[in-house]
Amino acid sequence: MPIKIPDQLPAFQTLVAEGVSVMTDSAAVRQDIRPLQIGLLNLMPNKIKTELQMARLVGASPLQVELSLVRIGGHKSKNTSEDHLLSFYNTWDEIKHRKFDGFIITGAPVEMLDYEDVTYWDEMKAILDWTETNVHSTLNICWGAMAAIYHFHKVPKHILPEKAFGVYQHRNLNPSSPYLLGFSDDFAVPVSRWTEVLQKDIDPSSGLEALMTSPEAGLCLVAEKKGNRLYMFNHVEYDSTSLADEYFRDQSAGIPIKMPANYFTHNDPTQPPLNRWRSHAHLLFGNWINQVYQTTEFDLSQVGIRSRVLEEA
Repeated sequence: MPIKIPDQLPAFQTLVAEGVSVMTDSAAVRQDIRPLQIGLLNLMPNKIKTELQMARLVGASPLQVELSLVRIGGHKSKNTSEDHLLSFYNTWDEIKHRKFDGFIITGAPVEMLDYEDVTYWDEMKAILDWTETNVHSTLNICWGAMAAIYHFHKVPKHILPEKAFGVYQHRNLNPSSPYLLGFSDDFAVPVSRWTEVLQKDIDPSSGLEALMTSPEAGLCLVAEKKGNRLYMFNHVEYDSTSLADEYFRDQSAGIPIKMPANYFTHNDPTQPPLNRWRSHAHLLFGNWINQVYQTTEFDLSQVGIRSRVLEEA
């Protein structure tokens, strides 16, 4: 089944050209099926690029998915036009009455700040609390994952002595996890962050389970069964050239930066990088969406209600 996104969204034509099945509004209403409702809280500066990355992975599912774009209400974007935001995004305040089967929270370029110093932290906390009652399952990515695991479990982040930057081998810690079905024993994942979450800081009684880790880059993926949450601290959604774009951007700005590790062919930045994580990115998103489909409520209005009744019983 295809992904349903606005016909005029810039990602639409790119996805069609890549062979991703995309559905228009008119075609969607002809199908007697409830599409999965997936929200994307996009905190990244280049929102258009992030929309495409996420829609590409969500749209590869065999299920029909309707993707809703969400933004922080009190934060003005410096890198995305106001016309684009007004055309395709709702603020969280405008959609907080809705229920979602799944909700994705992206990274944000604020990881060096204390959480409480982020200008939209109060709204972020309100959104995270809202996901407990209005969202069946959340997929939190990079800073979004660090913010969520701190908010729900007080797991701190630690500043690294230098940026973790490159493509690193990761280990599959639980091949029987439904989120890791089809995963190899080890696999490559792009990493781009100045901070980290340490496995030793996670309380064994918290219900958090480490699923992916790297000897070089540390903790990558954590699952939480009770809260139906995934915490992905790296960027499995990245395009082939995302790390190169960051590298050349910082070089041009005179910002000291090392070449991304294990990325450029022959470690030569004039050579195109090879994408060694694409298949596992599709696996992870596909497994997550399948889990959402298998466990969410048939009646969307019941999302968040049954789980609370069971917890209170």
